[in-house]
Amino acid sequence: MTARAFITGVAGTRLTDAERQFVRGARPWGLILFKRNVSDPAQVSALVDEFRDAAGAEAAVLVDQEGGRVQRLGPPHWPAYPAGAWYGAQFARDPQTGLAAARLGARLIAADLAALGITVDCLPVADVPAPEGDSVIGDRAYGVTAAAVAAVAGAIAEGLLAGGVLPVVKHLPGHGRAACDSHKALPVVQAGRETLDRTDFETFRRLAGLPLGMTAHVVYTAVDPERPATLSPTVIADVIRGAIGFAGALMSDDLSMGALSGTIAERTRGALAAGCDLALHCNGILVEMEEVAAEAPALSGAAAARCAAALAGRPRPDARDLAEARASFSRMIAASAAAG
Repeated sequence: MTARAFITGVAGTRLTDAERQFVRGARPWGLILFKRNVSDPAQVSALVDEFRDAAGAEAAVLVDQEGGRVQRLGPPHWPAYPAGAWYGAQFARDPQTGLAAARLGARLIAADLAALGITVDCLPVADVPAPEGDSVIGDRAYGVTAAAVAAVAGAIAEGLLAGGVLPVVKHLPGHGRAACDSHKALPVVQAGRETLDRTDFETFRRLAGLPLGMTAHVVYTAVDPERPATLSPTVIADVIRGAIGFAGALMSDDLSMGALSGTIAERTRGALAAGCDLALHCNGILVEMEEVAAEAPALSGAAAARCAAALAGRPRPDARDLAEARASFSRMIAASAAAG
């Protein structure tokens, strides 16, 4: 059966009977996991299997596993990974070493996820932070220039793909200038188009070949003064698909976030009408999940082709001695700490 154009969360560590019935009937393209869905490896694997049994074997399973502040799977069952800024610092000291660290760290994250059946990581973060930007990006960023951020983000994506996990580049077309946290309120960026093209948009232009992307709930007054990127046909067509040239499958950021107004149904309609291929809804509240599903059509046309191409492009993990890879990564972290 054809999947529908949305990604859903669920409430807990197992599917409830109501959630199982919902997933079977609504056929979401994927499931996104949060800390509330995680206790231990056996439980996560069982939840993933339950979801795929209801949704279909090809359904994607996503997670935000960045390292640092944003890590849904953590100790004691999974390693703690450094925040993005750590990779950026290694790159600033020595680009070759920094890129090797980024690839290796992401390869190890991919190994953790693949062992659980998780096929998509909402990473890399390609936002270029600006002095006026809110700390919601902060140490998640890989540097302060488009070139540095794009280089490290590209290496992170390569590491995930080497481990058989699809990357999601975020937050298109750039969250680094947002002066508030879009989880709580709607950021409005007033920088001119030339500045945005040279910095924020340039990073994503260099990563335009990645298979999946996520929008930003941010207004860019130089492009569309009324609507955030997620809900703006102008931003998606002219900037994300046009100036940036992103050709992969595009998902919204979480539609339940405080940046957006209107009902969940209105947000879903708006995001899909604007040009998002997939509506992402994360909070696991069933009545809202049903609103999203009611507005999300079966995937078809170009959106279906992009989503299918992303899934079909997921490679098999490379042959890697993971024990040695983890030891090597630990040595990198220790050397960095010793260097100050």
